[in-house]
Amino acid sequence: MENKTTYIFGIRAIIEAINSNKTIDKVFIQRDLQGDLYSELNQLIKKHKITTSFVPVEKLETLSKFQNHQGVVARISAIKFVDLETMLENVLANEEKPLFLLLDHITDVRNFGAIIRTAECTGVHGIIIPHAGSAPINAATIKTSAGAAFKIPISKVDHIKDALFHLQAADISVVAATEKTNESIYQIDLNKPMALIMGSEDRGINPSILKMVEYKAKLPLLGSIESLNVSVACGAFLYEIVRQRGFNKH
Repeated sequence: MENKTTYIFGIRAIIEAINSNKTIDKVFIQRDLQGDLYSELNQLIKKHKITTSFVPVEKLETLSKFQNHQGVVARISAIKFVDLETMLENVLANEEKPLFLLLDHITDVRNFGAIIRTAECTGVHGIIIPHAGSAPINAATIKTSAGAAFKIPISKVDHIKDALFHLQAADISVVAATEKTNESIYQIDLNKPMALIMGSEDRGINPSILKMVEYKAKLPLLGSIESLNVSVACGAFLYEIVRQRGFNKH
């Protein structure tokens, strides 16, 4: 497996990559960049909802290894993301008890990779992340996932709320992993069509999302540390779902 992250640079090259349906993970743009060609690129970026970051020229020189970047460098995604509606249609047509995992702004690539690996091992049928504010699926993510990122469908949405509306319309129950509840994960019936939401490492799940879910659940913490690593917590939640479902392979 290739361990290097792929970058392309130059405005025209990036325009052609987008028009050729390459999956762009992020575009780094020199601050105060202007010009007609850049305007064309910017329109494409907005149309395809590609994540951008405005950076100093020194950053672009490092990424491009001091070649002629024209003020723009793009990072190519290591995987091709799946449209949410397509993912849902495929899973719902083939699975009696679908299991989805939603990640609300998980930013650490190793946590992300570990979660993907556990999700694949526990029969998760699809992972949903927001377009902006999530860790990239790069070489480090793929390595930590042990290649599982190539085996499980991953979809990007404008906002996790968008996915919740679709899931709930399909009669899929949603449980949020949060400490802002008195209910334990072991008290909830998980043996049904289900979606699990895990929150960011520092802020947890957005309060507006918590208002939308049917269930909130936490893991018991018996020591003096007040929280678990998000990838560890996710594994505990997913394996409780596996336990309740009777260890049946999906």
